[in-house]
Amino acid sequence: MADLLVNHQVIDAIEKVRASVSSPGAVRETGSGKAFNFVAQATAMAVQDATDNLRNVSTMSTTAIGVAMTQLISSGDTATWTNVIRLAQNLVKSSADDFKNIGATAAVVMRSFPPGEAPPPSKADADE
Repeated sequence: MADLLVNHQVIDAIEKVRASVSSPGAVRETGSGKAFNFVAQATAMAVQDATDNLRNVSTMSTTAIGVAMTQLISSGDTATWTNVIRLAQNLVKSSADDFKNIGATAAVVMRSFPPGEAPPPSKADADE
């Protein structure tokens, strides 16, 4: 196979690109950006899971309240079935409070984990 000749300008351009993308500042900035994206995805998933939980608890609570109302109407036992209704309503309230806390905590996490920017070049970066 014949030796492949490559223009020195192409080789120089490739070397400059390699040096640029592998510089400590670029590596820090890229790594920080990736870390930010992973944290953003994790907090979004936590909020989504809390949303699903709230929806499911609301469905169960609504069903329980409907059954309790049916039993209350048919039996007249207000003491028992009013308590069941109250418990079902409190379950939704508790789930909504959990949702609020998870959302607030996710927001705090995101605010305390800003996307990174490349730090100013250090003397070592400038020497490379």
